[in-house]
Amino acid sequence: MIMNDTDVLLSDLPDSSAIKEAALSYVTEAFAEAELDGLDADYMAQAALVAAFHELVATYGEEAVAQYAEGLPERIRGGAFTKGHKH
Repeated sequence: MIMNDTDVLLSDLPDSSAIKEAALSYVTEAFAEAELDGLDADYMAQAALVAAFHELVATYGEEAVAQYAEGLPERIRGGAFTKGHKH
């Protein structure tokens, strides 16, 4: 693995649940406002993912973010992002 001086492994970051909850509430509010303006939630979700990955790569580097993204399929299938009850 090739890492730059600014690259940080995402798994090495401390858990700051309160900050994550606050950030999620801001993003949820942005989705709600966009929906009120007539934007489809699917487009918002795709744009949010692109913006999030741009920010993560700028902050932690491509390799760290790629490693983080490798774990997403398992987390998605495991229900980590499912609202309410799993089908």
